[in-house]
Amino acid sequence: MNETTQGGGRRGTLSAAAVAVVLLLVGVIAVVAGIRGSGGPPQPVTAAQPQQSITATPTPTPKATPKRPKSTTTASSKPQKEPPAADIGPFLPASRPTGLNIPSIGVRSSNFVDLEVAKDGTLEVPGSADEVGFYTAGPTPGQLGPAVLGAHVDSKKGPGIFYNLGALKPGAKIYVEREDKSRTTFVVDKVAVYPKDQFPTEEVYHSDFTKSEIRLVTCGGTFDRVRHYLDNVIVFAHLTDAA
Repeated sequence: MNETTQGGGRRGTLSAAAVAVVLLLVGVIAVVAGIRGSGGPPQPVTAAQPQQSITATPTPTPKATPKRPKSTTTASSKPQKEPPAADIGPFLPASRPTGLNIPSIGVRSSNFVDLEVAKDGTLEVPGSADEVGFYTAGPTPGQLGPAVLGAHVDSKKGPGIFYNLGALKPGAKIYVEREDKSRTTFVVDKVAVYPKDQFPTEEVYHSDFTKSEIRLVTCGGTFDRVRHYLDNVIVFAHLTDAA
């Protein structure tokens, strides 16, 4: 009788422990699903229509080109003046980024790591979700051309530094502090989402280098539980102030 009671007690203890383990696993799965599922990171409103973007101003529709009047220029006519040079805006000499602040989405970091191109031709990624990667082969923030910063959207442990990047809106400000103690201000022009197999390489890395710009890149779109996020969220911004 006592042995049966004791045996029953042990079985009851083991059963309770098993239930606790199952509940713990369910809780972990729920957390991961919350991060990488229907309740995942915010996406640009164009997430359902890849290759489109949110822009600060609509693109004007081209009007029909009017007929060109016949030339009245003669040999004695005065030469026309050359058009004024384009205003390329402010820019600075090279200096590495040391701080990133995006108040509208709560991003603030001074944890930077260098990024290079991997053997397969893709850009390397930071080693952890709380690091901001700087593409060292391109311009530094504030120089002419597009400076590229990349970071993880999340990890198995939780949201990454760029988790809310897709929530940025045109007109939002991005502040980048530099090693030379200067502080640069960028204004968001557009936020776009692209399938990873249609990444806009030229637009991100090889701009026309006529103004100082910045690109912020992370993952987004649908999460394939077998592999990874299928898209990239990219923020395009230009320099408006440097001090």
